[in-house]
Amino acid sequence: MTAVPKTTVLIVDDHSIFRSGLRADLDDSVTVLGEAADVDAAVTAVVELKPQVVLLDVHLPGGTGGGGAEVITRSAEHLDSVRFLALSVSDSAEDVVGVIRAGARGYITKGSSGAEVSAAVAKVASGDAVFSPRLAGFVLDAFGAVAGEQAVTDDELDRLSAREREVMRLIARGFAYKEVASELFISIKTVETHVSAVLRKLQLSSRHELTAWALERKLL
Repeated sequence: MTAVPKTTVLIVDDHSIFRSGLRADLDDSVTVLGEAADVDAAVTAVVELKPQVVLLDVHLPGGTGGGGAEVITRSAEHLDSVRFLALSVSDSAEDVVGVIRAGARGYITKGSSGAEVSAAVAKVASGDAVFSPRLAGFVLDAFGAVAGEQAVTDDELDRLSAREREVMRLIARGFAYKEVASELFISIKTVETHVSAVLRKLQLSSRHELTAWALERKLL
């Protein structure tokens, strides 16, 4: 049997006990390449180790005081293939919006189990966006607040039906097809049909592109 490649990860957090505990709790689908405790060390580790995913605390010492968002922006100057997953105790609008706008592909809380973090790592590595279930609605509200709840007037968005817009927002936020089906009380097959229609109408090829498209238009 061919072994399934493991996802390589860098853990960035300023508390050594948390880093050790997280490393121990991650499942066998993840390989931890290293750890970092501050902004500067994190950027150096990202560039040198080139992990697939960086598990990143929002509040970090060092650098110019930008925390996790600074790690993302500075790392992107050297390497744009790494994906970042914020892992924090905070669920404030400022923290969520800051790291997502900087380029994080997801945001989960430190109350998540090792299995949940491992699953989130896999999804982010594959290009999906991931948010803790209790944060998903909050993230939508937070981006709406930042956008001033302005009505989006966009010819591309006008191509979508009301139901397609609902599906689009959930998929862009990282919901699985099964979760979208449950949320909207429709079948998984119907979700698949809507997603195909959304991608076709918007001329996009993946969920990753859909998330980026939605973020640019302040729909998340």
